[in-house]
Amino acid sequence: MLTTPAHTMTPALHLAGVDLVRDGTTILCGVTWDVERHQRWVVLGPNGSGKTSLLRIASLYLHPSAGDVAIDGGFLGHVDVRALRTRIGLSSPAFGDLLRPQLTGTEVVMTARYAALEPWWHTYEADDRQQARDRLDRFGVGHLADRPVATMSSGERQRVLLARAFFGHPAIVLLDEPTAGLDLGGREDLLARLSGSAADPDSPPTVLVTHHVEEIPLGTTHVLLLRGGRVLHQGPLDEMLTAAHLSATFGLPLEVEHRAQRWSARAVQG
Repeated sequence: MLTTPAHTMTPALHLAGVDLVRDGTTILCGVTWDVERHQRWVVLGPNGSGKTSLLRIASLYLHPSAGDVAIDGGFLGHVDVRALRTRIGLSSPAFGDLLRPQLTGTEVVMTARYAALEPWWHTYEADDRQQARDRLDRFGVGHLADRPVATMSSGERQRVLLARAFFGHPAIVLLDEPTAGLDLGGREDLLARLSGSAADPDSPPTVLVTHHVEEIPLGTTHVLLLRGGRVLHQGPLDEMLTAAHLSATFGLPLEVEHRAQRWSARAVQG
């Protein structure tokens, strides 16, 4: 009888009872959340709801005050965090600010193999360089392969970071506001590329953080709604993204519409 390998039954991301307290202020409280391997999540919430802190904990760059965090079955505090980070694809504007301006697009993407910031710390093969170029092509910025970060626009740099997030075979990809810095055309093109990735059964599970329901890619399966550091609702997108739930999340009456496979929301008039 065939059996499923144990690692395929383990959530890609597991959080249990996660709290984050800084200087007496509770930023996250009691967050329990699993991302399974076939799922594509979006995290929605207003400014100050704890979205970025949640993603920093999930990416293992911030330790919670309490609770358990595991990536691909490896628990934070029980395994080498440097090795565990190589299982995570991460795109974040804050991460982009850490890049040395002289790095080329290829070098930025390639360093994801070791979750590093600089290519000189490790040895890379020709295959790594080629895969980095392929990922840049996938996100429409193949022309930036040999261009230094310093010469890129904010939107171009954002796309390079997305290519980096999907380099190799990550257990999970975490995307913090991936459309930041993009104009309307760039946003729509990027959402189409993320939708294509979501449709690929071999693509890793993803978590996308945004403020806007209009930026939910096709193929997204689940939503987590966050307010004041607490999870208000989580579950299948079609069931949880309701006017009532979204209104409670953002603290004002909202109308929610789902048309042509895209979502939109606006304040109730009158």
